[in-house]
Amino acid sequence: MSLMNLALAAAAGLATTTPTVTLAQSAPDRPSSARMDWRQAEADILSGHTQLTFAEDFVKAGEAYFSADGERIIFQAVPIPPEGEEPSPHYSMYVADLERDGSGRVTGIGAPTRLSPDGSANTCGWFHPDDTSRVLFGSTLVEPSEDDQPGYQRGTGRYAWQFPTEMEIVTTTIEHPSPKPLFKTPGYTAEGSWSPDGRSVLYAQVDTERSKKLGRPDADLYIYDTGSGDHTPLVTEEGYDGGPFFSRDGEWICYRSDRRGDNLLQLFIAKLARDDDGRITGIEREVQVTNNQHVNWAPYWDPTGRYLIYTTSEVAHFNYEVFAVEVFGADGGLLRLTTPVRVTNAMGFDGLPVFSPDGDMMMWTAQRNADESGSPSSQLWIADVDRDAIERKLTTARMGGMAPAPSEQN
Repeated sequence: MSLMNLALAAAAGLATTTPTVTLAQSAPDRPSSARMDWRQAEADILSGHTQLTFAEDFVKAGEAYFSADGERIIFQAVPIPPEGEEPSPHYSMYVADLERDGSGRVTGIGAPTRLSPDGSANTCGWFHPDDTSRVLFGSTLVEPSEDDQPGYQRGTGRYAWQFPTEMEIVTTTIEHPSPKPLFKTPGYTAEGSWSPDGRSVLYAQVDTERSKKLGRPDADLYIYDTGSGDHTPLVTEEGYDGGPFFSRDGEWICYRSDRRGDNLLQLFIAKLARDDDGRITGIEREVQVTNNQHVNWAPYWDPTGRYLIYTTSEVAHFNYEVFAVEVFGADGGLLRLTTPVRVTNAMGFDGLPVFSPDGDMMMWTAQRNADESGSPSSQLWIADVDRDAIERKLTTARMGGMAPAPSEQN
């Protein structure tokens, strides 16, 4: 930790002397998904696969999240342009109602409603926990400039995301879309989500000047208190920290970090600190969940808070898959030995997984169906998920001693 970050951490009430604990090691080799049908390969965990968005409507779509009642989703997508025109280089933000059959099973989505202005770049939508008609998302609101924009990219890989400096966290209602900044801060501000009680907004902000000096993006995590209007830094270590989410009980957060500066993102969780009024003042303890030679990102809590699902290059950098990693035991204690298990098993990208509020479904972004040119596009998928099966696999992996015991890191 640098002296500047040490000072910021002390001011934020961060625990600078608590050891960072590494929980997970790499999973063992799995059968190649190229040699099997993906429905069969995933049948022990996922079933009833349903595609929600399609290439005839969207050039690409992804990163979707459920409303608190599980009846709507918010997602980003690039629409098919009018004939003769090029598609937008930026995502628009949409919401749609989930459609169900008589048994309650999701069969698709209704007509999407676009929330974002023409020409704007948008990302990371989220529903308010108590008002499913209110959402927030990251938006430039205007066409972003392209001059000297920082961004993240793994080597020369095609998967990359940009950090336009005009990006702010905005909020609007679905019935009357007119997004306005929830607050204004300098530089890229996005990756936001409300706390379960709606009091706080967790978000990432890129320090543009520090990023230029480092030659790589450097984002920190903050909390915005909606009552006082205060912004409190949570994670200010050097390197890109982003993609944060609250646990269901609001006591922990999960996030990804380029702490090592090698573009191999690792997963972390942190216990939140609060004052007597319940306001979040910092973190009490940070725990490193993965520590390997893979890109691990887009972590998301299971509804019980026992484990995370996430996106990883563990199989290959050309074949990102969804894995699960155990964090807490049945007694709520932090586990000391965990091994990730694979959830998806298909060629092409699978990532950005989330559970429905009741935990019965998993929604994610995948490249599974080829278009007329033979090229798969990123689209939204949903499936029934057997979370008990995930927990059994995680327990078996842990009890089977498939990974060496981690060591404390000071």
